[in-house]
Amino acid sequence: MLGLPKSTEVNNPLPKKAIFDKFKPNTDDRKLFDEQISRLTIVGEISPQTVNITAGTDVASIYIILVTLKTADCHKKNIALLSKLIEQKMLFVLQYKDIARLAAYRCEKVLMSEGKPINKWKLALSGLDLGVMWENIIAEVGGIDLTGGKDLDAAIAKKDRREKLQRQITALEKKAMNERQPRRKWELAEKVKRLKKELEDNPHE
Repeated sequence: MLGLPKSTEVNNPLPKKAIFDKFKPNTDDRKLFDEQISRLTIVGEISPQTVNITAGTDVASIYIILVTLKTADCHKKNIALLSKLIEQKMLFVLQYKDIARLAAYRCEKVLMSEGKPINKWKLALSGLDLGVMWENIIAEVGGIDLTGGKDLDAAIAKKDRREKLQRQITALEKKAMNERQPRRKWELAEKVKRLKKELEDNPHE
């Protein structure tokens, strides 16, 4: 899977009932999880035992978790829940029919890739050790540019801020379009202008 070496392949089911029994998520979290996720399987392990790489300072292995979905969407809450319950570095493959997205958890945020046919995914393994490799994998999933020695966590925070600004702009533009009072319409347009300028002034964030 993901074009990884055959040496990384495993096939260990993660029964949902065992996860619920062990970690006891609250009723709402369990309901959402059950509604969207059919089953979980550990399908890969990237470690010094499976590929030619040394362990990182705080990364001894990276697990590939296949998440077979009941619905086209998977709420980020489900990935955050798994990441908080299981203390491992995990790359999630969210599969619905023949389409898959990759997801990972970092800086209290769930990063997700765009979807594409699962057989088209080829995950690049690069880095001097597993710690660097894990950061590169997260950057690939989140579409984050780490060239020039950029700090991953800082880059994630900047990307998150840009996305929040873009969501604000979209919401305000929609509100302005439906506003009938000229003065209020002008105020909303001015807010949009200020937010767009903030984006333009920080093009690499």
